[in-house]
Amino acid sequence: MASELSFVEFVVGQLDKDCAVTYKRMFGEYGLYSDGKFFAVICDDKLFVKPTEGGRAFIGEVVESPPYPGAKPSLLIGDRIEDPQWLSELVRITARELPEPKPKKRKKKR
Repeated sequence: MASELSFVEFVVGQLDKDCAVTYKRMFGEYGLYSDGKFFAVICDDKLFVKPTEGGRAFIGEVVESPPYPGAKPSLLIGDRIEDPQWLSELVRITARELPEPKPKKRKKKR
């Protein structure tokens, strides 16, 4: 089941402006980016955040689940998506620990 755009917009709307979150449609679901860093996916109207040491420590009792069959487990965020301050802090912590995105390779002219 594909995610609803209204759910994605709700999640992104919960986040502070300094999180600089954008989203991109991917195979019927959505990828979330903070300052260009891919940090989460929304699948079946559920938020899955990439696991980091800081994210786990911040959450405490984490629930891990793969967002789709064959995927690595991610941190499943339940009702806390309705807490803008908490969710924004989780995004900041996660984004700080993720590596910078690799520069895109330029296509060679033929």
